[in-house]
Amino acid sequence: MDDKKLKLQTLHERMEKLVSILDSLDPEKTDVSDIDQIISMLDDLEEQCKRYRQQYE
Repeated sequence: MDDKKLKLQTLHERMEKLVSILDSLDPEKTDVSDIDQIISMLDDLEEQCKRYRQQYE
């Protein structure tokens, strides 16, 4: 598998993991630290997407 496909696959897997986490959250039991962690994961994904985009432009 070439580098670009591998990176896209990795991003896809990380996004699926995040969706799974979001689906499993119980609104009644979710606290601020949980939300902060999700925001951090989203920020990391965004940065990784930006790096990949710049790399392949």
